[in-house]
Amino acid sequence: MKIMDKHPFHLVNSSPWPITSGIGAMTLLSGLLEWFHLNESNMMKMGMTILLLSTWQWWRDVSREGTMQGLHTLSVSSGLRWGMILFITSEVLFFFSFFWAFFNSSLSPDIQVGSMWPPLGIKPFNPFQVPLLNTMILLASGVSITWSHNSMMEKNMSEAIQSLQVTIILGLMFTFIQVMEYKESPFSISDSVYGTTFFVATGFHGLHVIIGTSFLSVCLMRMILNHFSPTHHFGFEAAAWYWHFVDVVWLFLFSSIYWWGY
Repeated sequence: MKIMDKHPFHLVNSSPWPITSGIGAMTLLSGLLEWFHLNESNMMKMGMTILLLSTWQWWRDVSREGTMQGLHTLSVSSGLRWGMILFITSEVLFFFSFFWAFFNSSLSPDIQVGSMWPPLGIKPFNPFQVPLLNTMILLASGVSITWSHNSMMEKNMSEAIQSLQVTIILGLMFTFIQVMEYKESPFSISDSVYGTTFFVATGFHGLHVIIGTSFLSVCLMRMILNHFSPTHHFGFEAAAWYWHFVDVVWLFLFSSIYWWGY
């Protein structure tokens, strides 16, 4: 073994995926602008394809490093945990800005929106119909992901796989119902500050649900391939942390934007 390798840390090899991911993200953003203004979606589809392929192969390399090559030692896992904690902290601040915008507009409505909240002419969603259903779905998914994690810790992989499948199905159900809700919305993102804050906040949360569902789907594949053990499964643990974060954000969205703002 080389002297430079005698340390507890993992110095990653050169990888093309950060560059290709950046190109994909730039192409996707340019394609979205083209779609918004010119109703052309080819560039957006190309950017999404590049991003998905880069993500898939990047996850493949990380899975290989942690499972086959044994590079995720205890020290490396500790660093990964802190990295995930800081990432979720940044996400908390990200959503905090949306709640700030919502309460800044709703607690002191401007004369442009009729000095009332919801603004004059806006018919908000009934929080005790579809939004409550989605709340129950996400709460149930939080129970099932915890069940999956506990089953893995108890070396019951069959039960862990089944409960993780339930979580993914619930995540897909949430996304489908939210899409249907958007289609039937009586207002749009351009309908005053109410429409803007509603769709930006709930839309970004929906995006996080899609990302979390993808994260859990990769973990399900790795679980089926026996990549995880009761003592070595941080990839799945990070996905569970992220999913619980998504659940908590939705509870704040439901109680403030849907219920309190009704």
